[in-house]
Amino acid sequence: MMRAVRVDLSCRPVPDGRWELVAPLLPVFKSRPQDGGTAPVDERAAFASVVYVLTSGCTWQHLPGEFGVSPATAHRRSTAWTKVGVWRRLHRAVLDELRARSTGRRRSWTRRVCGRKGGR
Repeated sequence: MMRAVRVDLSCRPVPDGRWELVAPLLPVFKSRPQDGGTAPVDERAAFASVVYVLTSGCTWQHLPGEFGVSPATAHRRSTAWTKVGVWRRLHRAVLDELRARSTGRRRSWTRRVCGRKGGR
């Protein structure tokens, strides 16, 4: 009989370096008062679970329990983050980081991708 090994999936899709970029962009969530309140959810695990669903093709209902986040909570967070523009801000933060890394090079990465006339 094989022993079950618990794996922390929250670190796989969101390694430490990426989490440092993401964490300041996420809004603060308070526990919802249902039947006396709910336990707070680890933000990194919630973010990782949403990234997992969005990149793997997994449905919300089939989100692995190893994330420690219920499918309903993951879906609520994804919806809330979309409404407040987290994905747009994250995209901008990644672009800014790439731009900062390319500083000092002869041409910027955007010019390499888009060309001189903005991709025309």
